[in-house]
Amino acid sequence: MLGAVVVGIGTAGWVRIRDMLAPLLGSPAAELNVRGFISRRSLDPQQGVSQISVEEAVGREDIDVAFVCTENALHEDNVSSSAEITFNMVAMKKHLENLLTFLQAGKHVCVEYPMTMNYKAAVELWDLAQKKGVILHEEHIELLTEDYKELKKEVEGKILQDGTLHFTGGALKPGFGFPAFSGIARLTWLVELFGELSVSVATMEEDSGNNCSKMTATLLTSDNRPLTWIEERGPGLPRAKNINFHFDCCTLTQIPPAPRGSVGLFMQDLIHFSAKLVGQVSAEELQRERTRVLHCLQLAERIRELCSSEMSP
Repeated sequence: MLGAVVVGIGTAGWVRIRDMLAPLLGSPAAELNVRGFISRRSLDPQQGVSQISVEEAVGREDIDVAFVCTENALHEDNVSSSAEITFNMVAMKKHLENLLTFLQAGKHVCVEYPMTMNYKAAVELWDLAQKKGVILHEEHIELLTEDYKELKKEVEGKILQDGTLHFTGGALKPGFGFPAFSGIARLTWLVELFGELSVSVATMEEDSGNNCSKMTATLLTSDNRPLTWIEERGPGLPRAKNINFHFDCCTLTQIPPAPRGSVGLFMQDLIHFSAKLVGQVSAEELQRERTRVLHCLQLAERIRELCSSEMSP
């Protein structure tokens, strides 16, 4: 059995505890045993699991794994006061400290996406994990959804001519970061569907009075096929992914309908992470995931840079 601690007891942390307490029998996830949780607040036991300190978790030999579910970002574009800016700077620093602390201690780490808002910092974290001989896993449940799996099947073997992925959703609360990072799940879809991408143009439109924003990025595939990625947020906007992919043989304008999966998304991710821990995932697959995660973070950072330069006086 591998002992685990959950860092952060928000929604994601609560779900991580729940899934480890009732794993899918016969799966690698059954090898995990949650031994405590860490929170900046003093809390009663959660689902029968007791609170412990970071120092205790790092020092205990029966804790091998940390699930880092803390806040991640300095969300300078979505804050409205110096107090909120200070809070988010502290949250970002604490998040990185948590990652570094457990990796330095030789603990395996599972972290919610995006692990950082900085490509260089992410590279350093991966390098540290490799040096320590531990697994660093970034959760990406969007690749486990049934609608994505059906879309992947539909796209496979077709030659893209051009395409658009337009995401809409309600206004973000303070604390979710620049859209290229808060929406990196959609960027991950595009990279997984169409391979390595580059950024040619990126713009950002904002109406702070109405709490609306629209980021538009023009991406290019390795054979220079254009892909447009739009993240649009505002009060009352439906949460939806709208696609328009033109291929050599057809046009795809809707994500294929898919039945509801029998295993929850976080449980699927837990199983995948656990399979890495027990040596059931090849070194080639581990490297492929690392390459994809870092590539998406690098793209997101480039999009932010282009939008910032466009908005500068």
